[in-house]
Amino acid sequence: MKIEKIKSTSGKATFIVRGIDFSFANALRRSVSEIPVLAVDTVEFYKNDSALYDEFLAHRLGLVPLKAPKTFTLRSKCTCKGKGCLKCTASFKLKAKGSKTVYTSELKGRGAEIALKEIPIVLLEKDQELELSAEAILETAKEHAKFSTGLTWFNALPEITIKGCDACGKCIEICPKGVIKLKDKGITINSLNCDMCEACVDLCKDLKDAISMKPSETDFLFNIESFGQLEPKKIFSESVKALDANLKTLTKAVK
Repeated sequence: MKIEKIKSTSGKATFIVRGIDFSFANALRRSVSEIPVLAVDTVEFYKNDSALYDEFLAHRLGLVPLKAPKTFTLRSKCTCKGKGCLKCTASFKLKAKGSKTVYTSELKGRGAEIALKEIPIVLLEKDQELELSAEAILETAKEHAKFSTGLTWFNALPEITIKGCDACGKCIEICPKGVIKLKDKGITINSLNCDMCEACVDLCKDLKDAISMKPSETDFLFNIESFGQLEPKKIFSESVKALDANLKTLTKAVK
């Protein structure tokens, strides 16, 4: 297996993984759902004069991206045996009064960090108040979608063959992605931007049948978009670890 980085930012990464098959690529994608992520799990309201019901606000708080300390552990594996302690539970409090928009930056607590502090929670009108406390725990997206760390998807790289091209330029005009260019009396195609619509292939069938393409069975373009809890590179490495752990468990079960 070989990995080639295409582009990377703090929130999104694009790279090519070569030398694998569809089943392995999909296993990597699915393993992202087994990465432990911190999220608000329980909320207790003391006062809520806003236009939103308690349940609606609790749902919004559950989707706030939180960064857990490296020492944090799953509550089910903690020495407190599920009771909740500093090793497995983070607590937050919020007290606000209108008129204003309440943002995630107003969540105050211990044990974790708010990843994105400019997310609006609710709009409070004049004299409206909101007061609550919340607890966050580590869990995986297999248990609930709020424990998702980001979006991961992949596409097979196109394998494009060009033969007998007379550089007429008609495929350039018809390409919706603009990935075909003239170069040295021939054409070149940027396979990274190609979505395999085959508009150029269909055009050439009526002319010289110069372009052919098929999806690769060994090379895949991966995209990872983080929600803020982990860097995209970390998400990929953790998904590999999760897949490796599952394979070891399967090996033991087979033996």
